[in-house]
Amino acid sequence: MSSEASTRAADTRAEARALSAAATTAGYAPSIHNTQPWRWSVSGDELDLYLDHSRALDVTDPDSRLAIVSCGAALNHALVSLTADGWDAVIARMPNPDHPDHLARLRVDRRIPVSLEARRRRQTVELRHTDRRPIVGTPIDADKLDAIVAAVESAGAGLHLLHPDQVYDLASAADQAQRAEAEDLAWQKEVTYWTGGTRPLSSGIPDAAIPDEVTRTTVPGRDFGYLGQLPVSGEHEDAAAFAILYGPEDGEADWLRAGEALSAAWLTAIELGLSVLPLSATIEVAVTRERMRGLLSGLGRPHLVLRFTTGDPASTAAPHTPRLPEAQVIERF
Repeated sequence: MSSEASTRAADTRAEARALSAAATTAGYAPSIHNTQPWRWSVSGDELDLYLDHSRALDVTDPDSRLAIVSCGAALNHALVSLTADGWDAVIARMPNPDHPDHLARLRVDRRIPVSLEARRRRQTVELRHTDRRPIVGTPIDADKLDAIVAAVESAGAGLHLLHPDQVYDLASAADQAQRAEAEDLAWQKEVTYWTGGTRPLSSGIPDAAIPDEVTRTTVPGRDFGYLGQLPVSGEHEDAAAFAILYGPEDGEADWLRAGEALSAAWLTAIELGLSVLPLSATIEVAVTRERMRGLLSGLGRPHLVLRFTTGDPASTAAPHTPRLPEAQVIERF
């Protein structure tokens, strides 16, 4: 084998390893009810992302908008991994109109320098988790929120920070959405399936990640219909910042972009010492989703509501949710 051919063969193996690692890293992404609704296919110098309907929420998320947002977060995680491994990638989003579940294709393009920031961000991926506790802290510095807004915009979406008077409107809408869902027996059955001790193995939300008492927050968090085992403070959370993640339109490509932006925002927030909690109830119910659109005042279409707080001063991390075995979400050829 010639020196040139040997070098190319080594590059090909390195590309395959980087893509495989990217699919693994993507598995740490946040997802609605920790359903992990993605499937990856690794082949040659390409990595393909598909929506897996077998882990869909037919009642909570009938049009799969939040499942696709979740997949978008996984896509961004994969890019973070490739960058940390020194590879630039070309992305084709929604590459096959005849197969809408084929959400993206990543192709390794060229080698790039690896920065300390890129390696640190990949480490941040494994630190990310959802903490549903009300955290009593100090108000967030405006420059930190500005950095998160910039991260969202760099990922192709927008983030509207709510004014104090808008937070009360958000709280009212969240309460309306949760009451509507709680009255739906099919929704109750679905959320019960994905939580607690009866959830599918290596997915869903364990009792250890669900608060053990009703939380005192201005905007209500997710009501799972029962109390879990996560100890929470009895104090009222009063320093949180709330924002609406939005895009120009409300189609599948926009949901995918929103998920990428969610990942960028969350990882940036962690690096700044902040905690993030997605609040999706107002997006799940059509009437409250329109109320969120009203809060945007013409900026765009709402995709997710986010709560930002300063990190837990006691540094006691809430437990991470489980992850599916790679064999269930990654196909390697």
